[in-house]
Amino acid sequence: MNQLQQNELVDEQYIEEVESSPQRFEITDIDSLNWAFRKMSALKAKEKEIQRLADSERDRISSWEHKETAPIKSSLEHFETLIAQYHAKQLQEDPKAKTISTPYGKSKTRKSKETPEKQNEDQLLQHVMESELFEYVKQSLKWGDFKKNLKIVEIAGDKVVVDDTGQIVPGVYVKPESVSYSVEVE
Repeated sequence: MNQLQQNELVDEQYIEEVESSPQRFEITDIDSLNWAFRKMSALKAKEKEIQRLADSERDRISSWEHKETAPIKSSLEHFETLIAQYHAKQLQEDPKAKTISTPYGKSKTRKSKETPEKQNEDQLLQHVMESELFEYVKQSLKWGDFKKNLKIVEIAGDKVVVDDTGQIVPGVYVKPESVSYSVEVE
């Protein structure tokens, strides 16, 4: 934030008074518009400064947290591995030992059946198409490409959407023209 922006924020109390007073500030000419932009520029600079500080503190705290918890996570993984190895031995001796319980925790096993997993979608799709298994293929419209070929025409006083062949396209409406405003502060 530069000195000019800091000077603009000196009037922050005045801005709050203006915002809360029943007689609101109104932009009436180019000078008052310029004043509003200066105030917005200063406020945005202050906001960035606060965000930058908060981000650096978040990064520091996150780094500290990672450093402090890394050995704990490593130890937890080590104990989980030891418990899984012990449970595997117990399961070999007694296949019904699906759960081993102590006052401080449980080790549970769950067997899952083998299942097919998708490896290459292109090869899979080609196989399905060649085998004519069309019920497993989704159909979807390429709206962006289709939209480029549509035209808006007026028929009997109503605006409608037609395709290249001149047929009215169902499921499409004419979104009215609108004006949107945006403010850019430098």
